[in-house]
Amino acid sequence: MKVNIRIAKEKDCPALLALIHELALYEKAPEEVTVKLEEFLAAGFGKEPVWKAFVAEIAGEIVGFALYYVRYSTWKGCRLYLEDFIVTEEFRGKGVGKLLFETLIQEAKDKGFNGMSWQVLDWNEPAIHFYNKYQASFEDGWLNASFSKEQLSNK
Repeated sequence: MKVNIRIAKEKDCPALLALIHELALYEKAPEEVTVKLEEFLAAGFGKEPVWKAFVAEIAGEIVGFALYYVRYSTWKGCRLYLEDFIVTEEFRGKGVGKLLFETLIQEAKDKGFNGMSWQVLDWNEPAIHFYNKYQASFEDGWLNASFSKEQLSNK
């Protein structure tokens, strides 16, 4: 099985969005994906792109991706923030995720970032086990906070 890791292209966006829906279903939140293809395309390939992604292909089919952006921390400086990381169920446990994750680690090094961060659900034992293999640090004491688009408009 030959896995090709490459930078995502605009034409990949429908496949990426399908994988995002698969990830949301796995994370028990399919209704939370509200982004439309047009917005996703513009955010990645428009005038001011805000994300970059690596895709994993097998025989020309995208079977996984890792999407990131640059996050600036006033304490730590520029860091790679891994927003989404998924390998379709059929190809999990076959080294595809390892190749994608190690590509991200190299990207963070190549760009001189001061670290890399991401979130993982506390019940997602397979993901936690995967990250533990890399001796990742898990932070205690932080809660995620957010405003929806509707909440923003009401402020």
